[in-house]
Amino acid sequence: MGQAALVGVVFPSADRVVRHVSATSAIQDRAAVPGFNSILKRRLDSVQRFEAFSEISGSDCAAILVDAQEMQFQRHSAIFSEGTPATRVALLLSGCMKITQGRAQGQEVILRLNGPGDLLGKLGSQARANHLYTTYAVQPSLALVWEMDAFERLVDRFPLLRRNIASILERHLNELEIRYREVSTEKVSSRLSNLLVRLVSQVGRRIEDCVEIALSRRELAQLTGTTLFTVSRLLCQWEALGIVSARREVVLVHDVPALQELSREE
Repeated sequence: MGQAALVGVVFPSADRVVRHVSATSAIQDRAAVPGFNSILKRRLDSVQRFEAFSEISGSDCAAILVDAQEMQFQRHSAIFSEGTPATRVALLLSGCMKITQGRAQGQEVILRLNGPGDLLGKLGSQARANHLYTTYAVQPSLALVWEMDAFERLVDRFPLLRRNIASILERHLNELEIRYREVSTEKVSSRLSNLLVRLVSQVGRRIEDCVEIALSRRELAQLTGTTLFTVSRLLCQWEALGIVSARREVVLVHDVPALQELSREE
């Protein structure tokens, strides 16, 4: 399993900052670190479009970001592991992560995919319990990572951050409800086409004249609650129509409107 590598400038942890120092003075203190201002500006430009920072001022965003560390994850490397203590919170800047749970038979179930702007880690009243899932990088990913203690203080200090986190958790719950309804009421072809339509906007990457979804057929089968054989059969049918093409660990969507129409027809 790959290891996460720190990139860029590593700033002192929140535990090293005197508790009564204001956010402004903390930022001023770290401005002496070479490259700090340009790194902070790049971070601000990256995060202010995300739901977690909705309606939060630039100065407050800077105060939230100052204690974060940038971490890079290669494909298949883990950011959190099932059963280990929850000690960190992360904000995904780029790439894609999958949230999985293991089963006694050695199989895994994909609970959710996370794209840029999603928060990773245990949040809410049970934040300090052990992780109930493992978080893997589906593709090379970059994240901002906070120590749990520092992040909890930020949530207490900035009510808008707490509100936005609650909104994100509500969205995740709604997505699970949609998937449960689809598994319970819809045919596999409809579930797969609907999933691919959602993935185009959530984790799709535009390359030339198509959208790349960096998931294997097995992962698509896990997400739709069906078999690898069924997913392969459907993708072959849709490839013959010129809608998609499937590679070993990638699906290329060539005609998004046709895929949307296919999901409605099913």
